[in-house]
Amino acid sequence: MKNMIVRFASLYAFTVVVLLVIGLLMPTVRVGLHALWAGVILALAALFLKPALTSLFRRSAAKSAAQRTRAGEKVVQYVLVFLVELILWVLTVWLSGVSVRGFFWGYVIPPLVLLIGWVIYDRVDDRMSATAGRLYDSAHAKVRGGQAPAKTSPETPQTRAGGAELNDGLTAEQRRMLDEL
Repeated sequence: MKNMIVRFASLYAFTVVVLLVIGLLMPTVRVGLHALWAGVILALAALFLKPALTSLFRRSAAKSAAQRTRAGEKVVQYVLVFLVELILWVLTVWLSGVSVRGFFWGYVIPPLVLLIGWVIYDRVDDRMSATAGRLYDSAHAKVRGGQAPAKTSPETPQTRAGGAELNDGLTAEQRRMLDEL
């Protein structure tokens, strides 16, 4: 549950920023404060609908993949990714207060900007999720009345061996010798 909340929160924050950028760059797209609600719609669609649509389109395209050249297959894959983005954009416009004028500048370019935004998000996702996870843990600890969890270092083989040694009082060599008996 925590991972889903953290993932949604970081995706939501990034999506709102991308929507505001779209509103600033595109004179035919009006986002404004509707970015807050549109971000919820777009983040939920990206988490749940995008993987399903991508899978559906890829299965459909795989049936005729043998008939295409290598370059043709790449073009089909790019078109499928764009179609998924277009569907998510149309859904967002339809369910939120975002207004669009003009077909090309309102419905063709914004999905490309979203695609670029999600490529950037994918690059920084791990760092954003780690930060959001620490914030979640801190807030959860404060709500429960405890202290925020201390930062832990990653577990190495040496720390694992040290932990095992503390559990039974034997070193790795002694444990190996007992196992051989």
